[in-house]
Amino acid sequence: MFTMRVGAHTIWTAVACTLALAPACVRAEEGFDTEHIFGFMIGTDVGNPGEREFQTETTGRFGKGSGTYRALAQEVEIEVVPLPNFRIELGGTATLHDITGVPDIGDRRQFNFQGASLDLRYRLLDRERAPFGLTVAADLHGDRIDETSGGKGRMYGTDFTLAFDRELIPNFAIGALNLIYQPEWARFEVAGVSEKSSTIGAAFAGLVRVRPNVLLGGEMRYFRQYEGIGLGEFAGQALFVGPTAYVQLSDRSRLTMSWSMQAWGRPAGSAGNLDLVNFERHQARLIFGVNF
Repeated sequence: MFTMRVGAHTIWTAVACTLALAPACVRAEEGFDTEHIFGFMIGTDVGNPGEREFQTETTGRFGKGSGTYRALAQEVEIEVVPLPNFRIELGGTATLHDITGVPDIGDRRQFNFQGASLDLRYRLLDRERAPFGLTVAADLHGDRIDETSGGKGRMYGTDFTLAFDRELIPNFAIGALNLIYQPEWARFEVAGVSEKSSTIGAAFAGLVRVRPNVLLGGEMRYFRQYEGIGLGEFAGQALFVGPTAYVQLSDRSRLTMSWSMQAWGRPAGSAGNLDLVNFERHQARLIFGVNF
């Protein structure tokens, strides 16, 4: 449980230490490779044919309306690029939940294997040959543990993303836009009830190169959640903002760190300025990857 108690100040102390200790001798490529530089978003680059990568992705979600809410997901992924402009990623996720006194969510402290995922990406436009880069992505997942409540059941969903990016200042600044649609279906084991939901969103990120091997910037993400997979009854909305840092540790390894806080939100039927029913107060992500 100690990991789940790490606050934002601790996360960004680690970021500062990483940046200070990052090797300055790592050679920076011309331009940007946007495949892994964002935290909660994706870029349009998909790698070169024959590339293989191992990646770990740790995601923390903290804070609901009341009580204690901490959820930590650890995903291990293998990425391969079998064809030009096409990438495949297979992953498995384990989750840790620490929930006490949160309305409509049962109290639990548990660690479980959550499920598996298949991420497919195809690049339609290369920004080096077009005005901007364009990639379509589909992340399919099947789970036995609900990522929010930790309840057991069967959960299926797909995250569809249309990603755009463009180099704003050559070899110095990059911008990205994601358009998101996430239909989800769940049937819970204990209650025996089924739920369907869908989320749409738009996200924007900007990063600048502050050292040959270091990028700093931020991400802003807006989501609207609905009941039903066809955008039925409106449930709530939220805006997340926060910083992102990317460090090229060596020619083969990399580290991405991102943290977001809910700056504004509103659940359906409420006049509040945060939606802590459908979304969390804070989200953090740490990604480490290595080519092999």
